Amino acid sequence: MQIRLDKYLADMGIGTRSEVKQQVRKGQVRVNGAPVKDPGQKVAPGEDLVEYQGEAVVYAQKEYYMLYKPMGCVSAVSDRTHKTVMEYITCSRRKDLFPVGRLDLDTEGLLLITNDGALSHGLLAPGKHVEKTYYARVTGVVGQQEAECFLHGVEIGDETPTRPARLEILSQEEGEGGWVSEILLTLTEGRFHQVKRMFEAVGKRVLYLKRISMGTLKLDETLEPGEYRALTEEEVSQLMGAGQGKGKEKRNGEVYEENWNSYRQP
Repeated sequence: MQIRLDKYLADMGIGTRSEVKQQVRKGQVRVNGAPVKDPGQKVAPGEDLVEYQGEAVVYAQKEYYMLYKPMGCVSAVSDRTHKTVMEYITCSRRKDLFPVGRLDLDTEGLLLITNDGALSHGLLAPGKHVEKTYYARVTGVVGQQEAECFLHGVEIGDETPTRPARLEILSQEEGEGGWVSEILLTLTEGRFHQVKRMFEAVGKRVLYLKRISMGTLKLDETLEPGEYRALTEEEVSQLMGAGQGKGKEKRNGEVYEENWNSYRQP
């Protein structure tokens, strides 16, 4: 595959197409060691050596980053009020990166940053039912009653109840402010403020929320809030197939959890 030199450089964040053209005409770019002044010259990514002001510019068509989103920033490319998650990705020159999905301002945890639109669609499309798991601290005693309720769907004010969700209770502890439960909740959809609204529907309130996995991708435990790393080839390959699961469906009056290998009576 060959592409225009100005597109190559613009894709890698050297500047806009018009800015790049000016730099090329000024002799700031070399291809395979030779100065080039034609912005339209074709180059082959991965084969031709492109240098800008003496530094090699390696072309990466798709990039994938795992960000430990901290609280206090928004899952957006730009925002006039708050810091965005994109401001944490400092190693990439690309201008077309974006967050896959959203985490609330006060929610932290795993967020995928990429420029792969097809992968993003596969992970977020409602029909794909890609699993997302959250750790939360919740007011009150959360028990089997809530687990059964979530498994069969909850009315949260939308046109339809939520899809079946798996609730795992980790601990229940009484403190000065009352009882607090630690839980894991796995969803196969991504409605607005869904975790918070589901617990509100059963009389509880989320105190702290953190996403720990999305599809096959799990939050790297070595990352601190605000830190990120590039995905490995294996992680990218596994994510590509994450949208193939069908989630849960009813069979013969039972709720069948295909990815969870269990049957539960409704």
